[in-house]
Amino acid sequence: MSKAPVRHNDDQAFVRELAELLEEKGLSEIEIERGDFRVRVARQLTAGPAVAPVYAAPAAASAAPAAAADDPAKHPGVVTSPMVGTAYLAPEPGAKAFVEVGASVRQGQTLLIVEAMKTMNAIPAPRAGTVREILVADGQPVEFGEPLIIVD
Repeated sequence: MSKAPVRHNDDQAFVRELAELLEEKGLSEIEIERGDFRVRVARQLTAGPAVAPVYAAPAAASAAPAAAADDPAKHPGVVTSPMVGTAYLAPEPGAKAFVEVGASVRQGQTLLIVEAMKTMNAIPAPRAGTVREILVADGQPVEFGEPLIIVD
């Protein structure tokens, strides 16, 4: 196991060390912040697309356009993850979910949270509407840009 990276005078060597850590641990992204120093290193994985469970009301799913049904990321109401982390649908284990399929939401209302580096990040509704699909399961790891919820 390699030692934890430390700030080097040579920034390129530090970035190389972080890239090696990504590879060694099988991570897709790492971000380090100390004071006003911040660096993020990410890599694209060449594996096939991840398939997430889809929870939708039958009537809402049948009314969806074919293109959006094939690829939720192309739906105009998709809410994507702003970071790599773990998605949680409720504020704490055993609590009621923030939203459910068919629920009306207002702009800025918390839809779910993404935990990243032990920090809980509320993911707000970008606009008012109705939750059409929840594309992630509670406790599911998510990637940056991964579709989470569709709000019509």
